[in-house]
Amino acid sequence: MKKNLWLFAFVLVLILLPLWWARGSEFGGTDDQAERAIQTLAPHYRPWFESIFTPPGGEVETLLFSLQAALGAGVIGYVIGLYKGRSERKNGHDSRV
Repeated sequence: MKKNLWLFAFVLVLILLPLWWARGSEFGGTDDQAERAIQTLAPHYRPWFESIFTPPGGEVETLLFSLQAALGAGVIGYVIGLYKGRSERKNGHDSRV
């Protein structure tokens, strides 16, 4: 029980420390940083293409990113489960017996 309490405290510190460290900072994406760097290095640069779809707000962009991450995690989990199941059937350790 004491080990779990120490583990919980450690995880809590890992969560809160970065939030405390970055207080007052503005969180921006790498796309914004890249755009600023390009404008600094080559102010006359014009992009070759325009975006096909621009989300109406930050919340929609966050939602789409979250859905993309969830879909990717689902695909990775499915593939891992598929290969684990094949491996267990091949070795004769089928748990469905």
